[in-house]
Amino acid sequence: MATIAQPLNAASAPRWLFTAAIFTGSFLLFLVQPMLARMALPRLGGAPAVWNSAMLVYQGLLLAGYAYAHWLGRFGSRTQVAVHLGVLLLAALTLPLSLAAGSPPATAEPFLWVPWLLLVSVGPLFFAISAQAPLLQRWLSIGGDDPYPLYVASNLGSFCGLLAYPLLLEPLVGVAENSLWWSWGYGVMLLLVAACGLPLLRSDAPPADRAVIARVPWRTFLRWALIAAVPSGLMLSTTLHLTTDVAAMPLLWVIPLGLYLLSFTVAFAVRRTAANICAAAAPFFLLLAAAMLFVVTGNLLPIVALIAILAMFLVATALHSRLYDERPEPAQLTLFYLAMSVGGVLGGLFCALIAPLIFDWTYEHPLLLLAAAFLLGGRQPLAGIWSLVASKRAGHMLWLMLGLQFAGAIAGSAWEERTLLALVAAASAGLASLALGRRWLFTAALATSMLASGGLDRLHDTMVPGQLTRSYFGVYRVLDGWGTRGLVHGTTTHGVQLVGSPERERTPTSYYWSGSGVGRVMTNLPALLGPQARVGVVGVGLGTLGCYSRPGERWTLFEIDPTVIEIARSPSFKFLSRCLPDAPVVIGDARLKLAEAAPASFDILVIDAFSSDAIPMHLLTREAFAIYRRALRPGGLLMIHISNRHLELRPVIRTGGESVGMKGVLASAVGDPLVRGYDSTWTALSSDAALIERVKATEADLWVGLPFGPRVHWTDDHASILPVLVRPW
Repeated sequence: MATIAQPLNAASAPRWLFTAAIFTGSFLLFLVQPMLARMALPRLGGAPAVWNSAMLVYQGLLLAGYAYAHWLGRFGSRTQVAVHLGVLLLAALTLPLSLAAGSPPATAEPFLWVPWLLLVSVGPLFFAISAQAPLLQRWLSIGGDDPYPLYVASNLGSFCGLLAYPLLLEPLVGVAENSLWWSWGYGVMLLLVAACGLPLLRSDAPPADRAVIARVPWRTFLRWALIAAVPSGLMLSTTLHLTTDVAAMPLLWVIPLGLYLLSFTVAFAVRRTAANICAAAAPFFLLLAAAMLFVVTGNLLPIVALIAILAMFLVATALHSRLYDERPEPAQLTLFYLAMSVGGVLGGLFCALIAPLIFDWTYEHPLLLLAAAFLLGGRQPLAGIWSLVASKRAGHMLWLMLGLQFAGAIAGSAWEERTLLALVAAASAGLASLALGRRWLFTAALATSMLASGGLDRLHDTMVPGQLTRSYFGVYRVLDGWGTRGLVHGTTTHGVQLVGSPERERTPTSYYWSGSGVGRVMTNLPALLGPQARVGVVGVGLGTLGCYSRPGERWTLFEIDPTVIEIARSPSFKFLSRCLPDAPVVIGDARLKLAEAAPASFDILVIDAFSSDAIPMHLLTREAFAIYRRALRPGGLLMIHISNRHLELRPVIRTGGESVGMKGVLASAVGDPLVRGYDSTWTALSSDAALIERVKATEADLWVGLPFGPRVHWTDDHASILPVLVRPW
């Protein structure tokens, strides 16, 4: 535990100034990433290579800022203040916050171009602000105050910034105006930092004692980093687990990240009551989350999501409390925060970059639960019944019982005895609760409980070739049913194929069956647009729409995820191989690719690029509709699939179409279980009123006019899902 250094005869600014400066800096830092993402998405697209590169830049700049704060500690306080104020002023020369001009060359690699663009655009500002929290805490400690509680202000600022952008700033004003407000905020922060540093300029305090810093062994530094890595990774893996296997709800990612930030405020608080309660409860909620990890259907889903989120928060608080308990004296403060930053980067890299490459399912989540169990399982057992199992002989008995339970899990999986598996899962969880204080036994019992409650089934899926496939866009799973084979992405079915005969395999199903809006148009395409229609499809899925193709038509498919094409062309599915074996496929962000296409390249465009209930907003802005209108021949037809459980997109489609002179109609079709047809909602838009009337004539009872109502204008500068959010869960 840290000991507060004696004052170094240096004057210090009031503590509230440091609190305000750190809060403001963290608030601004958490606004940078979503603002820049909104600026970059229309220009760079949504390909994973782009956003993985962006994440590496942000993580690298954050780590560089912490390293810079640590390096600056070798100088006297006067030099520290002067240098940092100079860095802040130099960074201010890049204001207002904006994306640098220019577009990537056609042959540019995203992993090279995107980091360069982001570094030029936001690098100086992000670097300067990221050093704020550790550096200002170091300045406060020079006067003899305890600096660590200021970390609470830092994370509260980050939490407020996290909520402020999607809930307040994004819905109210556009990106350009937000950038100006952010610039004013940067000016306020600079003045606060100057006020904090002014007393130190008058009375120069000596640099941190290098001998004291050198007393931190590398093993201690690595331990700090590894402890910090687990909650960082667990926050990301919990988010992916919830959005992949439980519910793809809008803004769901905000909850785990927000609670992760709040865990620091609890863990680093001066009053330890809340932190101690969280640390005591964490192992038991960890057991519950592990036992319910593979429950992905039924009425228990809200409870599963709640327990997963609570477990993540409690584990993060417990581990951050452990870091707080191990905090060094203020002379080593910047090294301590540097280690925590390294851990945060390691957790992020593992989940965002490494796991999608080496796993075909979200196995990083159970692995991180086990890592948390290993770190938490060494806590001293509670009094009472736990004292009965503290002896060495009792430990041997517990290991023997666990071995029997593991054998039972293997047997239950092999014989498909669900009752036996449920009993083993419950028994292992109970044993784990008795094993607190025995790190390895607690972790092994937790692993056995997870295997029995569904982990063995998931491992079996992994061993079946083609059953699970993963890319940076998520996990794809092939599911066989009665006479069908489907592709599921997260919680959303992307396509279903009837199996058994060539005729069945060519039958359009799911959202594209013949009674759907797109099905009616495609069935009557020669009458609507002629026998040699040029068809563009954005979002391939299984290639179901291809089975409406006819000789003489020219089809072009656009898909952002190459993995989807590999699955659609695999032996498991036959839509493309039987119906469109030679159709060209354009890989990349469809908006960028359509902008590169020649004008009037298509007679009809079908936009079906919305993965689950998450929508890429840059495909529905006014500028995107202008690109679609340009890619279509005059009077061409634009169809957009807007089936969604959480968002009412009809006002967005109506205003977007009207912004480029297109009127439209809507088809909300009820599915047909006989051909595995799903309920679906499609819109059809065109600048040719006569064509829209012919579309309506394909089935008069199906098509209706796009409804009037509040107009929702989405542009590249200003768009928010809050006005169209109708059911957040």
